[in-house]
Amino acid sequence: MAKHLQAIRGMNDILPMETPLWQRIEAIIRELLTAYGYHEIRIPIVEKTELFCRSIGEVTDIVEKEMYTFSDRNGDSLSLRPEATAGCVRACIEHGLLHNQVQRLWYGGPMFRHERPQKGRYRQFHQIGAEAYGMSGPDVDAELICMMARLWKYLGIEDIALQINSLGSSTIRAVYREHLVAYFSDHWEALDEDSRRRLYSNPLRILDSKNPAMREVVAGAPLLLEYLDEESRAHFDGLKALLEAVDVPYEINPRLVRGLDYYSKTVFEWLTDRLGAQGTVCAGGRYDGLVEQLGGRAVPAVGFAIGLERLVAMLSESGSGGLERAPYAYLVTVGEAAERRGLVLAEALRDRLSGLRLQLNCGGGSFKTQLKRADRSGAQFALILGEDEVTTGRVAVKPLRQAGEQMDLPQDRLAEFLGKALTSHT
Repeated sequence: MAKHLQAIRGMNDILPMETPLWQRIEAIIRELLTAYGYHEIRIPIVEKTELFCRSIGEVTDIVEKEMYTFSDRNGDSLSLRPEATAGCVRACIEHGLLHNQVQRLWYGGPMFRHERPQKGRYRQFHQIGAEAYGMSGPDVDAELICMMARLWKYLGIEDIALQINSLGSSTIRAVYREHLVAYFSDHWEALDEDSRRRLYSNPLRILDSKNPAMREVVAGAPLLLEYLDEESRAHFDGLKALLEAVDVPYEINPRLVRGLDYYSKTVFEWLTDRLGAQGTVCAGGRYDGLVEQLGGRAVPAVGFAIGLERLVAMLSESGSGGLERAPYAYLVTVGEAAERRGLVLAEALRDRLSGLRLQLNCGGGSFKTQLKRADRSGAQFALILGEDEVTTGRVAVKPLRQAGEQMDLPQDRLAEFLGKALTSHT
């Protein structure tokens, strides 16, 4: 017998028992983004490789090592998107969305990076992100951070912390880069292989090294905050003041640089210690030069992305099953007449009660089997319809999650009963 095929390493199936939690998290995030005035944009999974080389940077790990890149039948070099900001900017330029306009956009879907799979880091992973264009002040930076702080409240997440930093302007970073290269060159023997490779191409990434042996030499490196120009410092001070005004606690991490070349001024990460080494749940920052870099007119921009796998893992480990959406009622039908009547009754209840989560038993089964299915579904009530109930026009209602006797109701009173029970339950 041939060996059965398996999913590609690092690309995981999300199974039916897991998807309710995913759906609920996604719904909460969508509702929150909409409430803040953000509109959805859907962009392709595949883009021209050049887009990511020009935006992320050719000497980043993502472009050098991690992108899924291939030539199509026309000989064009294409890549699965490793992140979505570049594609979002490309779409805005292509469709004229940034001409004298302010845009608040969001997107969601899978991203792809050929990394070593581990908890919280996969080769296909999912993000929801937001991008704001046309606003240069720290107020929109603060708004995005506040939106995430509100999301953690909605999800009941407390053990998550905000770190912020400023990368200043490109001019200032060029000056800082020279000082950084000089410092690390003086400590060449202490650098690992990756840091030596990055020294002259992308020295800021050395500051983000996870190698414990590099900790001491990185700690002694000059700080970018000490080189900020007046405008960047005023922007950063404005952000801090706004976060303090709305009581969003933060920590300044002068080594926070992010892994993408297009960032400038504000960068931030929301971190947890519950996911091991992969503790960043949400990250973002300002990228004022990227639109112009990709061929558009200069437009200020800021955004973030949430790692959904990491967020789901946090909620799963904390037992936040309350986010899952079990059916409220499960309709048991015993006998052919009950099966026919059950479908009619189920549709009538859905017509009467918008949003009612009602699961109709399908595929037959004995009365005992169907009651077990009803209990396993997590429903509050089993609605029992047998041949006697069909004849008398009634339905039995059995509580499954609370004490109480089984009731017998007229079918035309069932919607009223469920409506009241649903209101008291929520």
